[in-house]
Amino acid sequence: MMIQLLPNFEIRSTGSISDAFLSLGMFRFHQAITFVAQLPYGRNTNRTEYHQVLNERKGTCSTKHALLSALCREQGVKEIKLFTGIYEMNESNTSGIGQVLTSYGLSSIPEAHCYLKYQDKCFDFTRSNGSGEFIDSFVVEHEIAPHQIGDFKLAFHRSFLEEWLSDHKLNETFDLDRLWVIREQCIEALSER
Repeated sequence: MMIQLLPNFEIRSTGSISDAFLSLGMFRFHQAITFVAQLPYGRNTNRTEYHQVLNERKGTCSTKHALLSALCREQGVKEIKLFTGIYEMNESNTSGIGQVLTSYGLSSIPEAHCYLKYQDKCFDFTRSNGSGEFIDSFVVEHEIAPHQIGDFKLAFHRSFLEEWLSDHKLNETFDLDRLWVIREQCIEALSER
């Protein structure tokens, strides 16, 4: 199981995120991971306030991993890092979006995804199985800080989509705003599952 490859450090009272996990009875990092991974996929009220994952009992790849990264930072565990990467999202690697893509004549759409990295291994705790199973390839990726899951990630994603439209000669069929609407429909389909 992938979770076993991550350090299972003790959570000490070193900040608000750590204290929130402690108040929920989680005293080790693996307990925090399992709890967060088992929460349903869903957008939080404010996409940049990752601490809302604990209050709203749901989260996205961004908010769930930013929360776990913030916990690591509070605990002084610097070797577990937060990343965002772009992958070609399709029905095979993101079950539930195929119908949306097909309705627009697309087989995939670039999606920005957040995840953790430790010793050059990627860990994804977005899905409820909590195993840390992962999307197998990224076109491009960047290390980010938890506070960068908002504007930075959005700008990074939209910039990549513009290049992708041009590279795939889809500029005449789609513009950036229309492609973003399609992407939003894919995310909505995921939230409904």
